[in-house]
Amino acid sequence: MDDLRLALLLNAVSPAVGGVLVRGEKGTAKSTAVRALAALMPDVDVVAGCRFSCAPGAPDPGCPDGPHEAAPGTARPARMVELPVGASEDRLVGALDIERALADGVKAFEPGLLADAHRGVLYVDEVNLLHDHLVDLLLDAAAMGASYVEREGVSVRHAARFLLVGTMNPEEGELRPQLLDRFGLTVEVAASREPEQRVEVVRRRLAYDDDPAAFAARWADEEAALRERIAAARTLLPRVDLGDAALRQIAATCAAFEVDGMRADIVMARTATALAAWAGRADVREEDVRQAALLALPHRRRRNPFDAPGLDEDRLDETLERFGGDDRPDPDTDPDPDPGTDPSGPDGGPGGGVPPQGQGPESGPDAEQPEPSESPAGQPEPSEPAGAPAAGAGAGDRSAERAAEPFRTKVLSVPGLGEGAAGRRSRARTEHGRTTGARRPRGTLSKLHLAATVQAAAPHQRARGRSGPGLVVRRDDLRQATREGREGNLVLFVVDASGSMAARRRMSSVKGAVLSLLLDAYQRRDKVGLVTFRGTGAELALPPTSSVDAAAARLEELPTGGRTPLAAGLLKAHDVLRVERLRDPSRRPLLVVVTDGRATGARGSDALALAGRAARLHAAEGTAAVVVDCEAGPVRLGLAGNLARELGGTAVTLDELRADSIAGLVRDVRAATTGTDSTVRNRRAA
Repeated sequence: MDDLRLALLLNAVSPAVGGVLVRGEKGTAKSTAVRALAALMPDVDVVAGCRFSCAPGAPDPGCPDGPHEAAPGTARPARMVELPVGASEDRLVGALDIERALADGVKAFEPGLLADAHRGVLYVDEVNLLHDHLVDLLLDAAAMGASYVEREGVSVRHAARFLLVGTMNPEEGELRPQLLDRFGLTVEVAASREPEQRVEVVRRRLAYDDDPAAFAARWADEEAALRERIAAARTLLPRVDLGDAALRQIAATCAAFEVDGMRADIVMARTATALAAWAGRADVREEDVRQAALLALPHRRRRNPFDAPGLDEDRLDETLERFGGDDRPDPDTDPDPDPGTDPSGPDGGPGGGVPPQGQGPESGPDAEQPEPSESPAGQPEPSEPAGAPAAGAGAGDRSAERAAEPFRTKVLSVPGLGEGAAGRRSRARTEHGRTTGARRPRGTLSKLHLAATVQAAAPHQRARGRSGPGLVVRRDDLRQATREGREGNLVLFVVDASGSMAARRRMSSVKGAVLSLLLDAYQRRDKVGLVTFRGTGAELALPPTSSVDAAAARLEELPTGGRTPLAAGLLKAHDVLRVERLRDPSRRPLLVVVTDGRATGARGSDALALAGRAARLHAAEGTAAVVVDCEAGPVRLGLAGNLARELGGTAVTLDELRADSIAGLVRDVRAATTGTDSTVRNRRAA
């Protein structure tokens, strides 16, 4: 927990650092540590009676409660405002005070959580599960330092500068890159594996449960000392000198790790300055820059969602040493070596940090091996054939191949209008999105359509005896706003891992295509599952989950070989979807079958007919489906297209799956099902 404590304390010293993202497994006291920060934050001076926490010395000129007269402020503890994952948009940014608007005819604004968090801490537990519409609002506020509310006849702007702190379990899915970049620092938290430390954790927890007041009193002196140290560091912070040498190291480090944009440089500079102030120094040293890099860069150097966050510390040290000081030689110059010295590295290899051939980071047993070269006689050199059985693999099994480079895919969506969880794939009725109309509420009113409600009540005002400015509204007048947005779906991949798919380089392309679809599912906030079939049956390699990283890892490890039990794969997928419909009936599935369409089974059985019957089970239930046709070669049997017709879906080739492909038109499940609706209805009737 040392890194977590340090990151939180640095933000307490300098809120400009930009907050902390805490990643870690469940049960590691992430939330407990974050909530403890509020007790260490210095008090805040605010204008008395201001709902937006304006500072007395420099009040916000556009404050909705202003203008404020010059007067001494009042001190209050810094707030830690918690944003629930399921919060509404109104609760976050504020909204029109409906009660006063209808009763008194007054257009009044009711502040939200962003106003409460101004000059304090905004904490989001399980931030990776936050709905996209709330993420968009957080991004706007974090970027501009203000919240703008334009809705229901209300136009309000107020300051919203806060320390953003989030916790998450990576197993439940990753953050959107834009929000990830808004966190100044990130730390990884894991439970200790030392028995003595675990014993002490349990002992303290039990002591707190027995007597919380006594437990708090036991640590009161240490907390007071920490609070004083934070105040002293805040006082010292403006006098800390960030010299050119430290700035050069910061810029060189960010360039060496190829982080996007300039925010990383700024955050590193602020963090290094806060580290110096926390240490009681007025100058930034190399160790401050190094620690700042370890906290500010790991989450910014990821090139795609499947890259684990982290930093190569050897490379970091090399960069810091190379750009260490003004008295060191210019790294762009190449001074002549001393006579008699060997320009090679210390081990006889090439200098300049270039590893000798065969000993680079890609070498070793897990590295991709070169193609077998041909001997002068035209025969291949003796080597292990590609796709040879791995050690311990069963008969007919081949070792797992690496996935080809992922690419941007065409959009595949589920037809119709759903009502599932907010996402970015298919059209759906949602609580957040563009307003498309109004209706009478069914059950509890959640989203009032104000204009429609007033319009419904207006003709009856004289009959109801209205005499004042207020509108006489009855329950029958209330109208629910209907909104349309996008939902996330359950994308279930059914991947053929049989011997027919294991031809040289073929499975690599297939894995690259599935990896590309997984990236698309990550960006569209879907749940994903993975069913594979090979040999004698099918297995659920990954139950439906929000962790696309887990699906990518299972895909990478997928071996191939054996027969092609296509029917077993489709039946396993049918069972998985049946269970998921019971668990989450509002989330609509999208079935993606990756195969060449071939099917084999026991001798004497008609494997293709069995696969067709299994496919018709999905079609009878209206499951949206797409078949990725992996058949290659000049002679094509068209079996994948036949399977797509049995599923009531569409087939796309690997080339047509690319978004930039000019070979195929824009493919969408909706377009494919337009001509098959009558077929599906007939099958259901049968």
